[in-house]
Amino acid sequence: MSMSACATCLSAGAAPPACCCPWPSAAVHGSEGIVCMGSMVSSVAGGIGLFLLGMILMTDGLKVLAGDSLRRVLARFAGGPVSAMLSGASATAVVQSSHATTLATIGFVSAGLLSFQQAVGVILGANLGTTSTGWLVSLLGLKLSVGKIAMPLIGVGALARLVARGKLAHAGLALCGFGVIFVGLDLLQGGMEQVATRFDPTRLPDDSLGGRLLLVLIGIAMTVIMQSSSAAVAATLTALSSGAINLDQAAAMVIGQNVGTSLTAALAAIGASVPAKRTALAHILFNVCTGIVAFTVLPLLAHGVEAATQWFGSADDAIALAAFHSAFNVLGIGIFLPLTGPFARLIEGLIRDKPGKLARHLDNSVANLPGVAVEAARRALAEIAGQVVARIRLALLGACRFDALSRDMAEWSDALTRTRAFIARVGRLENSQEEYRQHVSNLHATDHLDRLLAVLKEPAALKAMSGDERLAPFLKLAQEAATLAAWLGDASRKADAASLAAASRGLADLRRAVRPRIMEQTASGEYASEHALELLEGMHWLDRLAYHIWRIGHHLSGAAAAGEAEHVADAAPGA
Repeated sequence: MSMSACATCLSAGAAPPACCCPWPSAAVHGSEGIVCMGSMVSSVAGGIGLFLLGMILMTDGLKVLAGDSLRRVLARFAGGPVSAMLSGASATAVVQSSHATTLATIGFVSAGLLSFQQAVGVILGANLGTTSTGWLVSLLGLKLSVGKIAMPLIGVGALARLVARGKLAHAGLALCGFGVIFVGLDLLQGGMEQVATRFDPTRLPDDSLGGRLLLVLIGIAMTVIMQSSSAAVAATLTALSSGAINLDQAAAMVIGQNVGTSLTAALAAIGASVPAKRTALAHILFNVCTGIVAFTVLPLLAHGVEAATQWFGSADDAIALAAFHSAFNVLGIGIFLPLTGPFARLIEGLIRDKPGKLARHLDNSVANLPGVAVEAARRALAEIAGQVVARIRLALLGACRFDALSRDMAEWSDALTRTRAFIARVGRLENSQEEYRQHVSNLHATDHLDRLLAVLKEPAALKAMSGDERLAPFLKLAQEAATLAAWLGDASRKADAASLAAASRGLADLRRAVRPRIMEQTASGEYASEHALELLEGMHWLDRLAYHIWRIGHHLSGAAAAGEAEHVADAAPGA
């Protein structure tokens, strides 16, 4: 049986083109027509499925390979609106996923590494970067016989993923995904060729305003159903290449597919953090406004792009459609980019942050990007520690009582519990020793924060603040440690872990020097044993307080190193 005609037509002696009949032909030709229709539907559905699977595999591999680069590009080059847009576009083109770029951006805003205005620029660029998939399909998937080498690519990639380790394994995963994409495109092309012979494009809505609007709605539905604008655009490109639809119809559908990602973003933002909701709203407003502008000038823009591609020596409709997809996104960026400041302020006004709640910006979806998640967790821990240490300092100075801190303890414990749960979701850190060390340091800082909160609940706090003049030197050093750690609550201040370590070690050395003398004076009857034990307990409590503050600051300042254990042992309370 031919790919383009059913057996019933061929048995009747008709040439394949004679089988160009409307969709109900399956009923006319009987069971064999139904089989032909089933083959066509399965080819299209299977092709889309393989394309989606390939995109997932390739993106997963590229995200790990480019994880450090993605983080560095977004954090380092997202300065002004133009550089933020370019960094978003390049990052998305590299990992072939605007979703990954968006998640990274949410994480950076949550961690305070990017302002929301910079994030808006990145989101605009991500929308442009995602059009690179259309160019990949139109220039390679539909023009070259990549399907012939796709199978070896899949074999080599799968073998590398199974046998190799580290970056080579993830390179194999990306290669395997690349091959699966083109197997899917081959299958999709075959299905669309059958569609072209059995479906009359004139049955689609006409070129009127209502007809174009209906095609846009079809494009939106395709993206929502497939949960991927890239797959929807790929299906449209193959349908256009096979002649199932014309360029004007495809252009209207691509506008809808671009807008359709807004619905996916809106669903993902339900119950998310404030930065995630703001990012989703920016994404939605940009896509909808760009879609409206593109729809308004659709005939002019589509024919302009078609004429431009012909002038460059290409009369291929698929390339013209890929160019149209990029062109109307560039048009949208041209409108929004000069207005990123007011646009960002508008969104911040629409979605207001809830002040005061600690670790409120941690977003579980960011945990899938380990490098970003590690920094977000560090910032959250520093925020909690900063508030705890600030209240400890006030209590040590006598501005409030330690037993009054119980009112804040519940909030601190809740924030620490949520941060600990977020850290537990962070994936494996295989590509960066720096990120791995910071992840370990985050775990240490969490443990010391937990212990610090436990120390604050102890009744020994009252003994340490009893007013005994012999505790004055210890109290002064503890106050110094809390003052030196004030940078924890202020991201703009430079970390000073060395001075903090000196204060903690000074207190520990003083306690070791004074403790034997107190014991001797108690044995000689100079001190009552009960009073001496309270004095020792107060000294030890202040020592532990300063020690945990130091260790928290040390781990959150980035000063932690592999060979630190022997130094810690010297200053540990009880040593």
